[in-house]
Amino acid sequence: MSEKTPLPTTGYFGPYGGRFVPETLMSALAQLQREYRAAMADESFCAEFDRCLREIAGRPSEMYLARRLTERSGGAKIYMKREDMNHTGAHKINNTLGQALLTLRMGKRRVIAETGAGQHGVATATAAAVFGLECEVYMGTEDIRRQALNVFRMELLGAHVAPVTTGQRTLKDACNEAMRDWMGSVEHTHYILGSVVGPAPFPEMVRQFQCCIGLESREQMLQLEGRLPDVIVACVGGGSNAAGIFSPMIDDESVEMVGVEAGGRSMGLGDHAASLVAGTPGVLHGAKSYVLQDSDGQTAPVHSVSAGLDYPGVGPEHAYWKDSGRVRYTTCSDDEALDAVCLLSRTEGIIPALESAHAVAEAIRIAAEMKPEQIILINLSGRGDKDCNEIADILKRRKEQA
Repeated sequence: MSEKTPLPTTGYFGPYGGRFVPETLMSALAQLQREYRAAMADESFCAEFDRCLREIAGRPSEMYLARRLTERSGGAKIYMKREDMNHTGAHKINNTLGQALLTLRMGKRRVIAETGAGQHGVATATAAAVFGLECEVYMGTEDIRRQALNVFRMELLGAHVAPVTTGQRTLKDACNEAMRDWMGSVEHTHYILGSVVGPAPFPEMVRQFQCCIGLESREQMLQLEGRLPDVIVACVGGGSNAAGIFSPMIDDESVEMVGVEAGGRSMGLGDHAASLVAGTPGVLHGAKSYVLQDSDGQTAPVHSVSAGLDYPGVGPEHAYWKDSGRVRYTTCSDDEALDAVCLLSRTEGIIPALESAHAVAEAIRIAAEMKPEQIILINLSGRGDKDCNEIADILKRRKEQA
């Protein structure tokens, strides 16, 4: 934590962000912001967080040269930041450890969380087990169906998984229920929000706890190649893994940055989850950002083969980066992501999460257009164990329809 990215002080990134919540949450958010700021200035807190990242998460994560994928793509050299090798299998553990330490600092003994793909839920349950906190995780029943392995892992770790049956029964609906819980339990409960979304200070706080990804990547690339990558690619749902790797190099103009959203089945409303590519400014879950909305301004239904990208909004800092032109945002379809899972598995022996496969697919496309001396870096945000049953079912249906 000695090398920190600058901390915003207003809760806004340009016109995006803010705190659009019921009065009952204002005091909890004000307390959280005070404790967060104090913690960032507290050397003992930062040292304890660093210790947890090393001893629990297993950081630093590896920087991996994908030699066979590079050869297969026929262009730029492809590196991968191996967040899939972290304890619990994704980048999510970085944030949950930081927020669990803040929970203890605030004197609270219960944590709640939302989860889609289940990786944030597992990471929250893990942090709760480490620090002896009561834990409840809200999860849509459609995601419970898709992510049965992670449901078992959460329960094994001692968390209670609360099924959400409203709406599309996915990530947005889980967020709604977690917010409702928090409104009635703020005195003894902290909401460990899993991405760079929600009311201030969550977007900057989660980004700060995830910026270890980018700080390590910078150091590792300089050691391995003597320079920074030409392009960094990361998938974007709420946007925490992308913010974590982008933010420490956001001022390095030589580094192009690409965020990949879920293109789903088509770009028709309800068939995808590409908030930045196809959305408009609006308010969702307490912050202003890009949101997928219908003609009446109501939050639209979304779809992705990936439960972790199946969300109709995005972090406000990403909205700011989009408008400024600093980051380019694009989409990857369900089929392209599935093809990337198969290709990476067979060329490198790495089964990526469906979320991460969206970044892999775009990186393969970009690499083919680049020169062999150039470098592209993928943030491989999670491993695919959790998705194997779903992928197997989809590939079976594909084969039957062929």
